[in-house]
Amino acid sequence: MSDYIPSPSGWVAEQVELYEGSQGKEGTTLRDTGLPVIIVTNTGRKTGAIRKTPLMRAVDGDNYILVASRGGAPDHPLWYHNLVADPDVEIRDEAKIVKMRAREIVDAAEKKRLWGIAVAAFPPYQEYQDKTDRAIPVFLAEAI
Repeated sequence: MSDYIPSPSGWVAEQVELYEGSQGKEGTTLRDTGLPVIIVTNTGRKTGAIRKTPLMRAVDGDNYILVASRGGAPDHPLWYHNLVADPDVEIRDEAKIVKMRAREIVDAAEKKRLWGIAVAAFPPYQEYQDKTDRAIPVFLAEAI
């Protein structure tokens, strides 16, 4: 099994540690927003190491919508490239852990529908899209 490499972003690494260390009882919201997050575990495409990222919790039935917003930055987040290279992920939603496969949504109608759900869960997503020239990628993580 590969080693886990915590995020170089201090608050991200701390949130993952708190979330997982408490078995999903603490650290389950994004900072002071009160909005729920999940932990997405994937494999680093260059290192092969385990990577963990808190993402906003947006669901479509039993599936999770993963939005590669990076706060509206001009480049995709690193985890986006990891999922393109290896779509198998593990999702932790509080105490529940599920193995899933993420697929990038390319169909315009499906993306529009999922985007609406994601924005309802975390309204700043629309602001992020409005401030960047790139189309923010959306993945759907489905049970395997």
